[in-house]
Amino acid sequence: MSPTEGKFPLAQHFSDPEQQLDSNKLGMWLFLVTEILLFGGLFCAYIIFRSLHPVAFHECHKLLDWKLGGINTVVLLISSLTAALAIRAAQVNDKAGIKLNIIITILCAVTFMVIKLVFEWPAKFDHGYLPGYNFMGHVANPDQAHIFFGLYFLMTGLHGIHVVIGIILFSWLLIKTYKGQFHSGWWQPLELGGLYWHVVDLIWIFLFPLFYLAG
Repeated sequence: MSPTEGKFPLAQHFSDPEQQLDSNKLGMWLFLVTEILLFGGLFCAYIIFRSLHPVAFHECHKLLDWKLGGINTVVLLISSLTAALAIRAAQVNDKAGIKLNIIITILCAVTFMVIKLVFEWPAKFDHGYLPGYNFMGHVANPDQAHIFFGLYFLMTGLHGIHVVIGIILFSWLLIKTYKGQFHSGWWQPLELGGLYWHVVDLIWIFLFPLFYLAG
């Protein structure tokens, strides 16, 4: 259905809806490129340090709970699906479907953070698996192991911040949904939010095997 059908909020500085849609998408993609470049640099750092300290990284990855990481992976995959289904629901004017799928997406994101903040990270703190000079864990190569956990907390922590931003974003989208602002003629905020969320999920798809499985 054409975006001009129904109530379309056209900003004054755009000449037509198509121009506004294209500009919004371009802006989001430019932002997402910067996010990919940010994490790309961190992935390069991981690869370099892993090549320098393969034994320490191999031993340290055993200290992570791959089951919790696997649960979080499934949770984020489900949230990506529901984010896409929310867009589809808006396109067919299924307002109840929009609400349901956004709520599930938020609950999945909250579940991800609860696992991180309640079960994963506190366990590492208790055992002294901390980055830098704070590392007090009993491992074979403590002078190298702190590098692994420095990267672990930096990359998963930065990813966690993006998940929290996603929770705030989808909560805002849910409020707008309850106000009836999304329909078959206007759903782009859902689409842009979904793009952001898919990239966040994609980053975790790389983080999970690098830290939890790559032994």
